[in-house]
Amino acid sequence: MSGIYIHIPFCKQACHYCDFHFSTSLKKKNEMVSALAKEIEMRKEEFQNEVVETIYFGGGTPSILTIDDLQFLINEVYKHYIVIEHPEITLEANPDDLDNETIRQFGNSPINRLSIGIQSFFEDDLKLMNRAHNSEEAKKCLQKATQYFDNISIDLIYGIPNMSNEKWKQNIEMALLFGVPHISSYALTVEPKTALDSFIKKGIIPQPDDEVAQEHFHILVDTLTQNDFIHYELSNFGKENYFSKNNSAYWLGKKYLGIGPSAHSYDGQKRGWNVSNNSLYIKSILENRLPIETEVLSKTDRYNEYIMTGLRTIWGISLDRIEAEFGTKYLDYLNQQAQKYIEDHLLFVDSTILKTTKKGKFLSDGIASDLFLLNLE
Repeated sequence: MSGIYIHIPFCKQACHYCDFHFSTSLKKKNEMVSALAKEIEMRKEEFQNEVVETIYFGGGTPSILTIDDLQFLINEVYKHYIVIEHPEITLEANPDDLDNETIRQFGNSPINRLSIGIQSFFEDDLKLMNRAHNSEEAKKCLQKATQYFDNISIDLIYGIPNMSNEKWKQNIEMALLFGVPHISSYALTVEPKTALDSFIKKGIIPQPDDEVAQEHFHILVDTLTQNDFIHYELSNFGKENYFSKNNSAYWLGKKYLGIGPSAHSYDGQKRGWNVSNNSLYIKSILENRLPIETEVLSKTDRYNEYIMTGLRTIWGISLDRIEAEFGTKYLDYLNQQAQKYIEDHLLFVDSTILKTTKKGKFLSDGIASDLFLLNLE
């Protein structure tokens, strides 16, 4: 089973922390939709032996598109690919786009999963991040969305400057009141060349505190697990049968096609990424050229990717797979590097699966980087 990711590179305004590819100008929206449809068709040969299990509209802000635009792109996937009977079709959406009529339209379409960018239920946090919605819109859209969608995920951000533990708990409790079955939650990260980076350097906004973020993370884990959520990936929590099939496929190493500017693709052996420029992307597609660069992954690259993704998930790293796929040198190296983290109770071996402990979860990316190797080929 494989997935198709479709990148919608438009937003109403730029969030201060965001470094994803998007444009705040909608002038080329119609041209972009046509180009996305053409790329879907142009790349069908890559998936001729694959069955599509998930379709994911990410961005940017996909909810900027009309239901007709979205339906058109979904139809193009069905026209050119083999799709399972009940695929997971996810739309990322912002609360300010989700008025009652729009939610009703989405609910009556093939879209069966909404991923809503709430980020916070507090007005001051939303202003600090320069979100396009307010706290009232966040609550109203969830009230309506839960009438039409069973499968809803919301995003929340922790570690925001001046956010107390109590305020963070209130954010989580508010999310739980709406009964959503999936929550994705991330620490506020300062990316280079973003507005947030500039404001911090100028002293307008304080630097996020790593210790506060770690406290927020543990509050999040404890609260959600007490409410029957399964912490199945570092930043993702789902009720049983509500894990994101799209994102789980990334972490489990399944194939996926990335459609649209800046979108990434993976076929098990090589990784590709489209140009991060809307005009160049459209021009290339119109000229029947795929604006994509590719990189063939070495055995060491694939080992490092498996270490990174495996440690972030409940599925962990299979030591048997390491030996079978990469060889005894890789396994010996991994065991040697992991030993100090096992002694510090940050990692443990469950049967033949290497996993993070509760204490080690927040540190999993840093631990993974220490388990990487430069080359054994």
